[in-house]
Amino acid sequence: MNSNHANGRFIWLTLGLLMGLGVASFWPHERALASVSDRNDRFAMLATPVTIPDTVDAVFVLDLLTGRLTGACINNKVGKFTQFYFANLANDFNVDPKAEPQYAFVAGRIALPNVGNDTPANGAVYVGEFSSGKVACYIFPFRLADRVFGPELMTPIDVFSFRQAQFKE
Repeated sequence: MNSNHANGRFIWLTLGLLMGLGVASFWPHERALASVSDRNDRFAMLATPVTIPDTVDAVFVLDLLTGRLTGACINNKVGKFTQFYFANLANDFNVDPKAEPQYAFVAGRIALPNVGNDTPANGAVYVGEFSSGKVACYIFPFRLADRVFGPELMTPIDVFSFRQAQFKE
């Protein structure tokens, strides 16, 4: 192989790399967003964004023994929790009191229009329950105020069945 041919390949490779870097630097960037969660055998906890841009989070705790979901939103102006939420998942999923429910939940993003004076947060909590075979989407209001609100009852805005419910005999 002659040196002119090798030099030509090197020049084209260098030009291609520089053009790729130039295009990548001007291409619109989108931030990677992730919710945070943790769990053990008795409770699970997650955080979900509340506002856009993501300057405020709400944190939710799911008591896996009782099926009670509680949450709070910290006010970034005063540095205190000022909004509180709760839901009774055992009631919402019609869990048999004798059964041992198995819950899973994740945070999500949602943009819904205002309903009356309530502004829905841009975060949602999706809860699944194994024995009922259902998944529900819970939303919650967000108010940018210095006073305490709540606790407010969270109700699912919609539910779907991911399979037929299991019947124990």
